[in-house]
Amino acid sequence: MRNSGKLSLCLMIAGVLLSSGGCSGDSNARKQKYFESGQQYFQAGKYQEATIQFLNAIQVDTSFAAAHYQLARCYLRQKLLSSAYRELAVTVQLDPKNWQAQLDFAGLLFRSGQFSDARARAASILEDNPTEPGAQLLLATSDGELGNLRLAIDEAQRGVELAPDKPAPYVTLGLLQEKAQQLNLAEQNLEKAVSLDAKFLPARMGLGTFYQRRGRWQDAEAQFRAGIEADNSDPLPRSALSALYFGWGKKDLAEKTLQEAKKAIPNDPAAYRLLGDFYVASGETGKALNEFALLSQEHPDDLAVKKRHIGLLIGNKQYDKATALDDEILKQNSKDAEALLLKGETLNLEQRFAEAVPVLEASGRSNPDDPAAHFQLGLAYFRNGNLDGAEREWRESVRLKPSLLEAQQNLAMLELRKGDMRQLEQSASDLLKYAPSAPQGYLARGLVRMKRGEFAGAESDLRRTIELDPRNAMAYTRLGDISLTQQRFAEAENFYEQALAQDPRSPEALQGLVTQFLLQKQPVKARQRVEAQVARVPDQSSFQYLLGKTLLADHKTAEAAAALTKALELDPKNLSASLLLGQAQEASGQLDQAASAYEHAMQANAGDAQPYVFLGARNTAAIGRKRRTSTARRSSSSQTSPPPPTT
Repeated sequence: MRNSGKLSLCLMIAGVLLSSGGCSGDSNARKQKYFESGQQYFQAGKYQEATIQFLNAIQVDTSFAAAHYQLARCYLRQKLLSSAYRELAVTVQLDPKNWQAQLDFAGLLFRSGQFSDARARAASILEDNPTEPGAQLLLATSDGELGNLRLAIDEAQRGVELAPDKPAPYVTLGLLQEKAQQLNLAEQNLEKAVSLDAKFLPARMGLGTFYQRRGRWQDAEAQFRAGIEADNSDPLPRSALSALYFGWGKKDLAEKTLQEAKKAIPNDPAAYRLLGDFYVASGETGKALNEFALLSQEHPDDLAVKKRHIGLLIGNKQYDKATALDDEILKQNSKDAEALLLKGETLNLEQRFAEAVPVLEASGRSNPDDPAAHFQLGLAYFRNGNLDGAEREWRESVRLKPSLLEAQQNLAMLELRKGDMRQLEQSASDLLKYAPSAPQGYLARGLVRMKRGEFAGAESDLRRTIELDPRNAMAYTRLGDISLTQQRFAEAENFYEQALAQDPRSPEALQGLVTQFLLQKQPVKARQRVEAQVARVPDQSSFQYLLGKTLLADHKTAEAAAALTKALELDPKNLSASLLLGQAQEASGQLDQAASAYEHAMQANAGDAQPYVFLGARNTAAIGRKRRTSTARRSSSSQTSPPPPTT
């Protein structure tokens, strides 16, 4: 808006002066100057400096499509994919005929796993450019990922026809044929690609990877080394060679290869970060922290390295150091979305959820398309009791990234709490689609089937959950519930015991055990089992409540009152314990204490109608009258002198 206002003012001045030049021309000159400077930095491989210049050009003219596209290319080179995605989306909206931008955007969609969207955009490019080989090959690879292998191979053949003297179509065709187990044809086409251009790295990488997957280690090594010789400035073949050595069981050579890459290509971020990333991937956290700390000193202007270092510090629970480094970035740019996200994540981990909310909201405003920001903001909202806000943010995060498993899981948890079976069923379907080997989808679907009374299907899903996650206490508990419903008491007891073995603090599992004992008219066994669990976990309010309940069933009123009092000490808002304590005290004639327990239930749960409904049936006023009558009788019988005169 500021630039728009300046432009309007310039136009007014131009009108007064009857001149067609002036501010508009200055704006064009300024943006072109920034743009050309950015291009020079880009050609020199100085992507951060280029980024600043392209941003300056866009600040002058927000509709400058060429600057948006070059900015996207800078982000791609720096592997800032979310930012690249945003700029490519703007570019193709401003300039739909920029086919290279359209192709880059489709390629980014493919890299992020959005194969259907990538395919649709590639097909759209081909409608206007039917002989564009890049779009044709992207169409083929997208179909390959979508499981349409036969169609994908035909489309790759079409790519070969469009560019028979280029290696790229043969690489695509060979890799698709490998996927279809047409191994001889695959090797022939990959070798053909190498023969057409021995320095074309994707051909060397494709053939080397083909050999690696066949266990032909030495052949793969030869291809990757040839790739290094073909282009010593590209880190890709060194990265592939290191991965080969690691899979070959030669970890020392893998590490050495990346150390050499760092020396050979000292100014390329993609090269000098490889060693640190290797330490992260191999679980050597100490080495990774040291490496990224060193890189931060050697490349102080590389924000990606600094942020990677901060992320490692957070993962290693060094929150103070992480915050100090993060604040340095935010001091330079208070709207840096990734730095704000890292700070918000740190605050969440420190359980400073109220402080995390505004930080994460600011991160979301700076980069509204980042699913991680929405996920972390959802966590902060949830911990602050804002369930609607949490649900909204988690839904947005899965819209942006459907494969974000943690967000899908949290949505399923919320839906279960709300009893929203329709949404829970959708979440279960999404979990099974994007993470078919994860247990959470089967658990969610099992719960939906239980609610519908489809016990056979529910049991199948819950058993599958346990196969994938043998420590899942909820799955054991729900299997116990199914067995209890069908009066298979011994089986139910076994499932509940297994649940408690995995999670000794599970109130649902212990409640299930109590219920199955009471249904079999075994109150003593119920009490003894709860006593054993309370001895193991004495600080659980819900367990003390169950102990009080079983003691009351066994007519041990005083002991029950003591257990229920303990439950309320541990959790003053335990409504069930408050109400049951009042009942126990009322039954034993302790009317004053009973009235206090009921009053406590209402005060501690002011927003809950349940104590009022309960007490409506019991009529606290009657209890109050009994209490006053009892007090009056005691007072009357104990008087030995007349009352003082009244005035």
